[in-house]
Amino acid sequence: MPQLVSALAQARTIFAKHRSPIRTSDAIRLGIHPRTLYQLRDSAEIERIGRGLYRLASDRAISNPDWIMISARAPKPVFCLISALAHHRLTTQVPHMIDIAIPSHAQLPRIDGLPIRAFWYPEKSLAVGVETVKIDGVGVRVFSAEKTIADCFKYRNKIGLDVAIEALRMRRERNGRKGMKSILQFAEVDRVKQIILPYIEAIL
Repeated sequence: MPQLVSALAQARTIFAKHRSPIRTSDAIRLGIHPRTLYQLRDSAEIERIGRGLYRLASDRAISNPDWIMISARAPKPVFCLISALAHHRLTTQVPHMIDIAIPSHAQLPRIDGLPIRAFWYPEKSLAVGVETVKIDGVGVRVFSAEKTIADCFKYRNKIGLDVAIEALRMRRERNGRKGMKSILQFAEVDRVKQIILPYIEAIL
């Protein structure tokens, strides 16, 4: 019994120190035996927030569990397009899907039935404009506002040209000319500079 108590105490300490959701595989790597993990779950000291993903039940409510779950389980996703626009408050659209950018030829992740819409990005485009933000203690990757706007013009046939134009206008109203140069630089990477340029000129 003392050994079991010690294992439980050690597991509680690990969760408290980690301060973010832990995958089962990471919990085992950190020294938590599966039996101990499931005992904490059964006693409601930790809660399951996704398949193989646990957090302390006493932690504050998670503000964006879907993004956290995807970041923990998918191979280095970057949140993009309408999801990223919503994050940057550059759209009036209500996201019904979770847009993620993944490497070309990568397998589409399927996570607990989440409505994921994947876009396969070329390596050059996937490597630029990425920001890491903390959501409930978890680092998630999302494209910057400027990169997202350029991407929206690239994928305008998928998400709608009106969405891309609205984001550009909202960015202009909020920040003036600041960031327009970066948008054009990212548009060049996406090979849509000549498409986006007339819209930028029209709103300046």
